[in-house]
Amino acid sequence: MHFSHEHQEIQKTLKRYIDEHINPHVDAWEAAETFPAHDVFKGLGQLGLLGLTKPEAYGGAGLDYSYSLAMAETLGHIECGGVPMAIGVQTDMCTPALARHGSDELKRQFLAPAISGDMVGCIGVSEPAAGSDVSGIKSFARKDGDDYVITGQKMWITNSLQADWMCMLVNTGEGPIHKNKSLVMVPMRDRPNGKLTKGIEVARKIRKIGMNSSDTGLIYFDEVRVPQRYRIGAEGQGFIYQMQQFQEERLWAAASCLQSLDNCIRWTIEWAQERKLFGATLADQQWVQFKLAELKTEVESLRALTYRACDLYVQGQDVLELASMAKLKAGRLNRIVPDTCLQFWGGMGFTLENKVSRLYRDGRLGSIGGGADEVMLGILAKTMGIARRPAAH
Repeated sequence: MHFSHEHQEIQKTLKRYIDEHINPHVDAWEAAETFPAHDVFKGLGQLGLLGLTKPEAYGGAGLDYSYSLAMAETLGHIECGGVPMAIGVQTDMCTPALARHGSDELKRQFLAPAISGDMVGCIGVSEPAAGSDVSGIKSFARKDGDDYVITGQKMWITNSLQADWMCMLVNTGEGPIHKNKSLVMVPMRDRPNGKLTKGIEVARKIRKIGMNSSDTGLIYFDEVRVPQRYRIGAEGQGFIYQMQQFQEERLWAAASCLQSLDNCIRWTIEWAQERKLFGATLADQQWVQFKLAELKTEVESLRALTYRACDLYVQGQDVLELASMAKLKAGRLNRIVPDTCLQFWGGMGFTLENKVSRLYRDGRLGSIGGGADEVMLGILAKTMGIARRPAAH
């Protein structure tokens, strides 16, 4: 994949915004375990960065997915994992199905303000008893006149403590588990007072070992009334729409770690060249040289895989297999690279303020969120013809 002049200009604009408006505050946001999403997103929206692939009619740029990938890679310049993940939720996780299948009314009410940065969105899939097994969600929307009345729980929901709306996967029927679900746009708050919608309760903020600046919530829904016209696309197609969204989420996950992994290796090289021991520097140790070279090779292999998947996706091909491979490899490298580099930092690597140790904590989520490694391997076993798909029930 080739980054054109236009790709590069978008990357330069985003990097400048990160340097001026995000990285100077990352340490404070990490300590506070939250960041001002509306302020950050508004700035990104004013630069036209929240809707690169979205329709021009709703404020987007109408560009192909390679521009989203270029943005995701540049987000790795942020010196933490939580803020880029929150931005990725807005651009590549809670809006693709809305942009692709939503009605004009829904796009104007929810997509356009998400692109401008006036609203923060979140994606509601995972539940306390249904993480990797998306088909096992229990939240239910019963029909009452022209409305859905939603009851259930959503857990591990990024942006949910600040979100204005949720793109929620919910059961809307009693049929087969892959055909009884719909994606429904659920307003989380009354605007402009910011009060939670009646029936919605933020049960608790989930504290995590990493991704500290990203707010993550357990949300309860008790008879939450939403118009049926807030459903995205056809009823019962939500599982399929969500699987389509997952392809973009997994490509984003792979692309977004490339720069941060490069940074981790570069910071470690700089440290190794300064660190004195046994009459030389750490970088003079051949094993250190070889290991860092090996890590760099692994990152470049991930880049090539991710770029190839993106190329084919832009051409309109199904990249389920390649996107799953890239997500799997990204999750593994998010564990291996920071862990190996941290060892070279010795005691300094075990301090909270060390950027490598932050990546060590933040990166661990890569093998869990958006489909665990084992889910990716299961998908690959099926696409390779090794495993048979179980019958829907």
